[in-house]
Amino acid sequence: MARYFEITDTIFDITEKYPETIALFAANGFENLNNDFMRQTLGKTISLQMALASRKINAELFVQKLEEVIEQSRPAVSTGLSAMKKKTGGDIRIEGVLPCPIRLPLLEKFEAWMDSQKDSLGYQADYDLQAASMGLDSIKERVIAADGDAGALSDLYLSAGFDLFFDKKLMGRYKDAGVFEDITGIERLNPDFDNDGISLKDPRNQYSIIGVVAAIFMVNASALGDRPFPESWSDLMKPEFENSVSFPMRDLDMFNAFLLHIHRFYGDEGVEKMGRALLRSMHPAQMVKSHIQRGGNTVPAVTVTPYFFTKMIDAKSPLRPVWPKDGAIISPIFLLAKSQNKHKIKPFVDFLYSKEVGEILSSNGKFPSTNPLVDNHLEPGRKFMWLGWDYIHSHDISELMISTEQLFYDAAGKESV
Repeated sequence: MARYFEITDTIFDITEKYPETIALFAANGFENLNNDFMRQTLGKTISLQMALASRKINAELFVQKLEEVIEQSRPAVSTGLSAMKKKTGGDIRIEGVLPCPIRLPLLEKFEAWMDSQKDSLGYQADYDLQAASMGLDSIKERVIAADGDAGALSDLYLSAGFDLFFDKKLMGRYKDAGVFEDITGIERLNPDFDNDGISLKDPRNQYSIIGVVAAIFMVNASALGDRPFPESWSDLMKPEFENSVSFPMRDLDMFNAFLLHIHRFYGDEGVEKMGRALLRSMHPAQMVKSHIQRGGNTVPAVTVTPYFFTKMIDAKSPLRPVWPKDGAIISPIFLLAKSQNKHKIKPFVDFLYSKEVGEILSSNGKFPSTNPLVDNHLEPGRKFMWLGWDYIHSHDISELMISTEQLFYDAAGKESV
């Protein structure tokens, strides 16, 4: 099941060989592993399989997360995949970040495709596709260093969220100059994202979107008390939910998308009400055990989280997923391609927009694909909330992210985290 260890290996053996995994264990209920004595004693008596079963944690998904952590610090021993491909002078440069749950399967598919195409392409690509958990700082630094020179940019960028692609000091200046072009050649997107209620197709033909990270909420039936189950985002703004909701503030892509959409549809007042609803910040991986009260801490009645993480919930848990009636808020997975040399870039765009990649996004990661050939297996009536291109093009999105975040934290009475 795993590349680096067996599910029957002891916790000690895994953490001894891969000490970078200790923090992940600690964040998921195994805080005693931070104590080296406990790790060496208790850790030698319990296997990974036993430990996950004791916490009712989905073993397959947790193993994926462990592999992601290991991948960031060393090459994969069995596949040869590295955390980052160094730039060595290839004809095409690709960089970006990938959602953690689908990074490994997508990279494997990409490596296999590259090997199959190396003779027919006649040119090479250097790529740097890191896990979203690593952030965008290194990419931003390279964009800033380009200092207006479009030739110094990579040829293809891939990333979820609005942070990188809409900042007028970063990609925004190149977008306004017409450097980027949607070269997918797709006229109609998947019907889930191309209908009377939503259209993710950029009318200016600059941005492509290959999939989305959808945010819904998990309701803790035990902590909810006599309050009615919330059914929409506006329900979370009601007075009875003040100081009761956990938001994914540590997942910046998702949190920024959340604030932008709330502001778009509910204005400043909506953002402020969400701020007053804040109980605490929670990483999505912590959500699966958020019903457990520890040290007298109040547990959230509602947790806003990416849809993917709802698949980790144990059936016996009091947590219940709710897909909002007004739509799951989406953080788009953008694909940004330079129009220069597009004949060389096009095969890579076609691959990233292919049905095969779309099925990895939709099935393995539960990140619905925009490819029209992919069945996202969404239940009837499930909608998405989308800013809209008119809104995006008429606002300074980077400034709006700053102002809405400040509104949120002022209303919450907390400093930014």
